[in-house]
Formats: sequence, structure tokens, C-alpha cells
Amino acid sequence: MRAIQFSHPKSLEQIEIDAPSSPAPHEALVRTHRMGVCGTDISSYLGTFPFFEYPRIPGHELGVEVLEIGDEVANVKPGDHCSVEPYMNCGTCFACRSGHINCCETLNVIGIMSDGGLCDRFLIPAHKLHPSASLSLDQLALIETLAIGCHATQRANPKANDQVLIVGAGPIGLSALEFVRQSDAKITVLDRSEARLSFCESRYPIEHVLLSSDAESNQSKIAEITSGDLFPIVIDATGNPNSMANALNHVAHTGTLVFLGVTQSDVSLPDPLLHRKEVTIKASRNALPEDFLTCIQSIEQNKIDTSSWITHRTDFKNAPDDFATFTDPASGVLKAIIEVA
Repeated sequence: MRAIQFSHPKSLEQIEIDAPSSPAPHEALVRTHRMGVCGTDISSYLGTFPFFEYPRIPGHELGVEVLEIGDEVANVKPGDHCSVEPYMNCGTCFACRSGHINCCETLNVIGIMSDGGLCDRFLIPAHKLHPSASLSLDQLALIETLAIGCHATQRANPKANDQVLIVGAGPIGLSALEFVRQSDAKITVLDRSEARLSFCESRYPIEHVLLSSDAESNQSKIAEITSGDLFPIVIDATGNPNSMANALNHVAHTGTLVFLGVTQSDVSLPDPLLHRKEVTIKASRNALPEDFLTCIQSIEQNKIDTSSWITHRTDFKNAPDDFATFTDPASGVLKAIIEVA
């Protein structure tokens, strides 16, 4: 059976692996049709993502088709098209017992900590599948990214007319933007890419965009936007330790700072500023099952339009040669899709 693996940093190769067996009672056998390429995949390719070991078959943003189900499976049936919740949790640790299965102490994310879906077929616990009768396979492959933004927005808890700053306009930042705007908050986006800021302005009813290289000018603009109060909510989706540390400067007194991006590096924050403002700092990790349902319903109900998200596409055969292009900001990539079947 075909698969593609990261053999070592900056190297993809097509390999042959054993075909999966028939599903156990609570499992489903699925065929991968689409894999979304996200920042985690790019960092893993580049060798900069924590929790990643080589060799590894990637693939956690997936649009799949159910081929066969175990005897005790009731939530899906053969022929269903599904999004995959790629977070395999233990169910018994403190986080799982508390309902926070996204933060399981022994969490195993397929495609990162174990082999994922960039192959013809694989087995998965059936309760990790989220079906939709109307979404395309491309859209189903976007659900996991959107679910991460949905979860982060819940962590931030914006209200109508709140001034919210989103730092980083890549796919994860945009996924947060999709849900922050549904709260009727007033949104400002900060990014280093003029192209991404232009995309935000053309696609979303946001208040302001700020180019991160214009730091001195941004100070006066932020003061004007917030009437001198700074932002009560800041979501940093960059995964850049310098940006994450600097984000504290944009948070209002008693405001909330949500770290959505992930970095291998330490993030250093000035304690006097943190305490003076009494800032609440939250991390946001992965997503919950209900976030997947919210994302699917949001697309089905036309609350989210994914039509311009996918900017690059390749197929299984050409993915090893094309993947490096997806790491180049100059290519204009927002979201790339690999067509597996």
C-alpha cells in the first residue's frame, strides 16, 4: 500500500507499507482522499516542530471516506465522508477525566506523534470521525484547522464590540478570525505579509490591518484604534517567540492574551508589565469534539466560506517534489491540499 513519509528534515519519499487489517469492534477503516498541509507539517518538514520524530507518515488534516466499520460502530457507515479528529487520548488522565481530552497527558496526534493519513487507507477509532453529507472532501480536510481556531476563540471569549487583535494571518490565525468575527467583535489583524493582510481586507469585515514591520507607526495606530486602552483580547497565532513576547505590549490592563501558535523556544515576558496589567495568559491546544461539530455546521450553514482558502494543490505522485514550494512564503501559499485518491 502507498504512503509518503518524512524520512528526515526536508525529505519526503513515497514508500510501501502493509495494508491495514479489518477494523476492530470500535474502529473504522477509511480511505484518505485529501490531506491539508498546515504549519505543523511545514515545521515538521523543516525539522523545527517539537514532539516530532523521523521517519513519520504525516497527515492530520484529513478528508476521508469510510470503507468498513467494526461491529460496535454506530456513528458512521461505509460510504460516509468525514473529517478526522486526529487527537488520540487515553481517557483516564486528569485532563481527560475533566473533559479536556485535547490536553491528554499522553496525547498522541496522528501524523505527528504516530503515523498519519498520507497513505491509501488506515484504521482509526470510529468516534474520531465527524461525518457530513454535504461538505466536500476539500472542506472536510479544512475542519481540523478551523477547529483549532474555534477552540482558541472560546478560550479568548470575545464579546460584541470587543477590540480584538489577531497576530498572524496564516491559516491558524484565519481560523481564529472566522470565529472571532461571529462574536461581532471589532477585529484588527497584524502580520508581516502585505499579501496576507490584503487577503484579510478583501475577504473579511475587519476593522484594521497592521504591518508588523511598521512598529513605530503601529503604536500610534493602536492607540487610535483602542482610544488609548490597548486590546482587551490578543490572540497570537504566529508560533514566533519574539512575536509572542511582544504581544504582551498590545494587551490592555486586565486583558487576555491567548497563545495559539507553538514554538520550541522559551518565551520571555517582562514580569513587571505582566503584573502591572494583571494580564490573563492562556494557551490553546488542539480542539475538542464539539469544536469539530461547530466547524462543520458553520460551513453547512454558510457562516464560513472556504472557497478561497485553498491556494495550492498537488497529488500523491507529485507531493514529494512539490512540498518544498509550500514552505516558501513567496509562493503565496495559504493552504495546500494533497489529493491522495
